[in-house]
Amino acid sequence: MSMLEIVAVAVSFLGIWLTARRQLLCWPVNLLACGLYFKLFLDVRLYSDMVLQALFGAAILYGWIGWARGKAEAGEVLVRPLAPMKALAGLAAGALGALTIGWLASRYTNAALPWMDAGLSSFSLVAQYWTARRHAASWLLWIAVDVLYVGMFLFKALWLTAGLYAAMIGLAVLGYRRWRAARRVG
Repeated sequence: MSMLEIVAVAVSFLGIWLTARRQLLCWPVNLLACGLYFKLFLDVRLYSDMVLQALFGAAILYGWIGWARGKAEAGEVLVRPLAPMKALAGLAAGALGALTIGWLASRYTNAALPWMDAGLSSFSLVAQYWTARRHAASWLLWIAVDVLYVGMFLFKALWLTAGLYAAMIGLAVLGYRRWRAARRVG
């Protein structure tokens, strides 16, 4: 456990908590968390997750703009439904990305866990896109991804990060409940 991991965990937890509460401040906090985890994942050779952090940075900018535009008159971020065909398309894109990234990482890098890292990274991008689009279903995908991330981080002896992802499962449940309730009200 390094100081970098400790700071990354604290910033990430704050960012996810703010996201669950639909607070616009979540975006700059999450951007900082991406930078911190980019460096951490580089250090432990989880290259797909390192690249994922860079892609998250771009997705965060997209989400920040989308949320700023998608607010109700009262200032709350509006939640939108996810159409079943769009959900299937997103999951198919996640699977294709996982296969492509996994094959490349296993063939051309010394990645520690190329297939698992690639799959989790790819589906995390789908979940991030759904979050940016304000879909409550994003939290269900985050729950599934985070459960598997806990196992991977335990295997890599990133104890604090595994703990963060375990806590993020709870935050994702909270986020899903809050966003689903906001969708019913809105």
